[in-house]
Amino acid sequence: MAGALDGIRVIELGTLIAGPTAGRLLADLGADVVKVEAPDRPDPLREWGQATGGHQFFWTVHARNKRCITLDLRRPAGRDLMLDLVRQSDVVVESFRPGTLEKWQLGYDVLSAANPRLVLARVSGYGQTGPMASHAGYASVAEAASGLRHLNGYPGQAPPRTALSLGDSLAGMLAFQGVLAALLARVRTGSGQVVDAALTEACLAVQESTIPDYDQTGHVRQPSGTRLDGVAPSNLYKSSDNLWVIIAANQDTVFTRLCELIGRPELATDPDYQSHTARGTHQDELDEIIAEWASRFEAADIIERCNAIGVVAGPVNTVAEVMADEHFRARGLFVPHPPLDDGPEVLGLDVLPRLSDTPGAVRWAGPRVPGTHNAEVYGELLGLDADDLAKLTADGVI
Repeated sequence: MAGALDGIRVIELGTLIAGPTAGRLLADLGADVVKVEAPDRPDPLREWGQATGGHQFFWTVHARNKRCITLDLRRPAGRDLMLDLVRQSDVVVESFRPGTLEKWQLGYDVLSAANPRLVLARVSGYGQTGPMASHAGYASVAEAASGLRHLNGYPGQAPPRTALSLGDSLAGMLAFQGVLAALLARVRTGSGQVVDAALTEACLAVQESTIPDYDQTGHVRQPSGTRLDGVAPSNLYKSSDNLWVIIAANQDTVFTRLCELIGRPELATDPDYQSHTARGTHQDELDEIIAEWASRFEAADIIERCNAIGVVAGPVNTVAEVMADEHFRARGLFVPHPPLDDGPEVLGLDVLPRLSDTPGAVRWAGPRVPGTHNAEVYGELLGLDADDLAKLTADGVI
């Protein structure tokens, strides 16, 4: 069964996480994604993450479903080959500093002259314009500069980060969304366009009403630890077996059910707790009441009791517990990544979201050797033979 993006060809330029995330999402849904690496400088992501026997699992998943070629865009011959590839492609995804493609004479003016239908997705730290555009941008800085990091953690403490490059992933998803929108627009207009996705702006995009809140009231949302200020009850509570359980019952009807469960039905009609605003005002007292109740039961019992009556509750899982979870396994979330070489067949997350008629699939793991698909891609798309490839290799072009 063909994927939703079957027939769409993508050239992926750049390294590390943000741009390649967009490329992976496109590849997962069936696009033919050709990842370009410099012959002398492979993507550093090949060396990231946990490894066993020389196999890097970050790369295994992040470069899945992509065909990997080598090409030096700094050389005139490499530039010419790139333009030949562009003429047969729909999308280019790049994650260099703004101006890099222009320096190589591969700006959008040049690319679109070669292919007016081309969509160019440009992923960078601060976007393609503005006084910070030329600055390098990593996820850690983007999360901090956008205000996202400030919202994490506890009041009065240094704002922590997640153990992830969250800003990169958000930017990759934003670029992916932009590419899909641009491809849809191309159906109507017949022309390509530029998608400008910045790490900082991707981090801003998930911050709900923080900007209008400040604009209209001057309110600066603060970190609130394990809960959201003014949204109650919705917090972590410790069980009798010393585990944390999330209980969320901030909706009126759900809160009424929780009050019955904990043996305090009168709270549902108490003026201090009967509305969303009132519960937010008396959040501390409400947390104390629920914490005392939760401390009498084991975590599994709390979750079972809550879910039986429609109160939202769940555990705080590690990845080990996630992979053992019967619901996630029933959903088929963890799928093998077939290796293209002698690497192990490892499990990774399936393609998401699931589409009923044109689902994506994990077709192969990221190839470990740079240029694995040189002969295949250059032969198939540009008609180059073994002698052509040998000369280009000897010249350092691929």
